[in-house]
Amino acid sequence: MKTKILAGLAVVAIAIQFIPYGKDHTNPLVISEPQWDSPRTKELFTNACANCHSNQTTYPWYSDIAPLSWLIEYDVKEGRELLNVSVWGVQKKNEGNEAAKEVREGEMPPFYYLPTHPEAKLTDAQKQALITGLEKTFGKESPEEKEKN
Repeated sequence: MKTKILAGLAVVAIAIQFIPYGKDHTNPLVISEPQWDSPRTKELFTNACANCHSNQTTYPWYSDIAPLSWLIEYDVKEGRELLNVSVWGVQKKNEGNEAAKEVREGEMPPFYYLPTHPEAKLTDAQKQALITGLEKTFGKESPEEKEKN
């Protein structure tokens, strides 16, 4: 019985590799970027945020292996929909003014991203510098938005 279950799991693990979702690792063109307040803010953003919030995603080797490829595809797609610095001023919905809040509250970068992306782990000083830089670059969350949250 145990052998049949393991064999079944192996067949499923192999079969899901043929599902194409999450295997297209092309990046759309960079159309425009925000006017960063400083090179340091851009550097911190690039290290901690750009893989999901720009069209300059660097896909790791495991992004070809399902179901990890599905999760990565979902995160990049959702991240670009909410905030994409590569289409700044072109994409209608770009929640840059919420970026600092997300970093301040520890929502970004997500905890599950950090073990495989050590460059995204920010020291307290880096985190504060990124928050300040994001507020200067994108603006602060409006009082109305704060009330909704």
